[in-house]
Amino acid sequence: MGRVSQAQAEENRRRVVDTASRLFREQGTQVSVADLMKAAGLTHGAFYKQFASKEALVDEATAHAFAELTQRHSAGLERHDGQREAAQQALVDTYLSVEHRDDPAHGCPVAALATDIAREGGGSEARRVYAEGVADFADFLASDDQDGIVRLCTLFGALVLSRATNGTPLSGEILAAAHAALTEGRATT
Repeated sequence: MGRVSQAQAEENRRRVVDTASRLFREQGTQVSVADLMKAAGLTHGAFYKQFASKEALVDEATAHAFAELTQRHSAGLERHDGQREAAQQALVDTYLSVEHRDDPAHGCPVAALATDIAREGGGSEARRVYAEGVADFADFLASDDQDGIVRLCTLFGALVLSRATNGTPLSGEILAAAHAALTEGRATT
């Protein structure tokens, strides 16, 4: 089999990182390299042409997931003509939705990757990227009357608990209670 072009190699790498970002959020970083490469439509051997190790891929996939999150925040601001409070309200509505609860692969990396990142070594690149992403998300959520870290903890906790109790009435109650707590006293749009 012949060598792939540089452009194809870059596309393959992008596809692996994108696939890993989704699978890690959905299934955790314990997904095997073989399963990941199969999902990306590439051979297991191709992995080692692209990445030095699985840890290197976890680092890159984590950064990719947080870059997507930042892009969603920017797009939300743009949709709401730069009105931060309206963009934050839309984010809360979406974040605490059944659709987000049921789709971790395309959802928030803060909630989806927390347990795996907590198991990483303290000096890992993935942990550094995760911590920066959490700080940036909290900054985005901060408002004149609500602390961004508190808001993020409420979102995160509600999402994780609602996923863990999915299939029971409690799951929806958790989402609704967190939504009410974050929107109490605010005008809805």
